Amino acid sequence: MSFFRLYAGLIFGRTKNHKMLGELNELQIDHLLLSQVVGRIACTNGKLPYIVPVTYVFDGKSIIGQTREGRKLEMLRKNPNVCFEVDSMTNMANWQSALVFGTFIELKGRTAQKAREYMVNHLWPLLTSDTVHPHEHQVSISSVDDSNRIKPVMYKIRIKEKSERLNGSKRAQAIASAAPSAAASWSPFSF
Repeated sequence: MSFFRLYAGLIFGRTKNHKMLGELNELQIDHLLLSQVVGRIACTNGKLPYIVPVTYVFDGKSIIGQTREGRKLEMLRKNPNVCFEVDSMTNMANWQSALVFGTFIELKGRTAQKAREYMVNHLWPLLTSDTVHPHEHQVSISSVDDSNRIKPVMYKIRIKEKSERLNGSKRAQAIASAAPSAAASWSPFSF
């Protein structure tokens, strides 16, 4: 087996003797979205794709997140069509992944406040463990800075479609169609 075939097998989850995980049904996709708090949001300026990790919560209908002003928000305001990816990986043979396609909606006023409350209530238990003892990390409680945890812009992704499969060929097609020129010239050996 060539190095590239083995490398592609590791990246896309299959080799000659390794079967794919198959499909997730909608309930399994929802469970995956509910069980994770970090996903990746992909957007584009019309020329190049841009993907970044984000902290989120899933309310059963939409992805809810927060952000600051910057490249991502600028792109999302110009082109609200997004792809959102979340995964869970135990090891290279045991993983799940789901893609969600939807529309970015910037939240304002009372709607933004309610979304922030929902997000904080669901994420707060994960922010700081009660087993962390400040004296062990030479941090006093009064010096902990939580200001970077709350970001000024709240948004949701209204879900239009959820992915059906978890196989390398569909994932490779999605990557290739997102940026055909970049995918055609990409090589694991180009730096």
